[in-house]
Amino acid sequence: MNLFDVYPVFDINPIRGQGCYIWDDKGTRYLDLYGGHAVISIGHSHPHYVKRIARQLYDIGFYSNSVQMPMQEELAAKLGELSGYPDYSLFLCNSGAEANENAIKLASFQTGRKKIIAFKGAFHGRTSAAVAATDNPSIIAPVNETDNVVFLPLNNLDSFAQALNEYGSELAAVIVEGIQGVGGVHMPEPTFLKAVEAGCKKAGALLILDEVQSGYGRSGKFFAHQHTDVKPDLITVAKGMGNGFPIGGVLISPNIEAKHGMLGTTFGGNYLACAAGIAVLEVMEQEQLLDNATRMGQRLMQELQALPGVREVRGQGLMIGVELEESCAPVRKELLEKHRIFTGSSSDKNTLRLLPPLTISAREIEAFVSAFESIVYTLQEN
Repeated sequence: MNLFDVYPVFDINPIRGQGCYIWDDKGTRYLDLYGGHAVISIGHSHPHYVKRIARQLYDIGFYSNSVQMPMQEELAAKLGELSGYPDYSLFLCNSGAEANENAIKLASFQTGRKKIIAFKGAFHGRTSAAVAATDNPSIIAPVNETDNVVFLPLNNLDSFAQALNEYGSELAAVIVEGIQGVGGVHMPEPTFLKAVEAGCKKAGALLILDEVQSGYGRSGKFFAHQHTDVKPDLITVAKGMGNGFPIGGVLISPNIEAKHGMLGTTFGGNYLACAAGIAVLEVMEQEQLLDNATRMGQRLMQELQALPGVREVRGQGLMIGVELEESCAPVRKELLEKHRIFTGSSSDKNTLRLLPPLTISAREIEAFVSAFESIVYTLQEN
């Protein structure tokens, strides 16, 4: 049996990781500035993380959610404390798509409505409702097509006001990313995000902040929306939450009532996932990784902005988009093949996406900037 062909893959077989580096089966070391789609938050094979999961596996790895699991309560309490949402409740699942799926479902349950506003360039996942709210027709199957999702341009106040007038009484939720990742690292402007929050309240709709990629310290705040004074009804998380172990969640405001049977999961919040989630939060706190993301992100963005061939540098913290004057494909290829550095792309072919572990150091940033500079200078000369 062959694997179903899903992604174009690099001819590299990683077998070991440590911090911001991975090694392939030939012993070649690579600097990882992509973190496997922003998943590696505290670095590869962090000792505390490894010990926490290994110790849990010796005790018990899994049982269903039909029994008491104090580890889930421990994770929820720690997440509430560090994120600034101690009064919210937590639903645990396995991925960002599931988190967004369940957030959309909760909004519909709460309001009794069907309409969703999403934004152009958005990516919310590949499950049914999540993919319907994703602005990418190539991944929306016929079964996912719906008239219940309205796509608006990001940061356009006039189009949002018009949509609110047209659909307000039917609107269940507005879903927006803290920072658009796949869409090319575009941020909702503070005034726009505040207007969306006010519009949701006026219409009786819920505000969903998709922090799957932009959350967990990536922006320098725990959540990217915390750079703006807004308080969503629902916040979705995943990726960096487990540092590679599959886990996701929905933070749910106190005004949304839980009812048995409304949500459910088989694997969500299992012992190993909770051990991973708790370990990540402990490392983030102990090593002050939000501060490191802020400092290293500022340094990286400042150095990149000064280089030729760079049209714009966007982002916050260690979620950075580098828009080039030409396609970023040759730059990514050269970085990987010649300099052994992993970077990411986006739906904008000119934008390079950087999502390194939050543990990255100044030395590793300098190594990347030096390699990047040599490539763009060469391309400029040619």
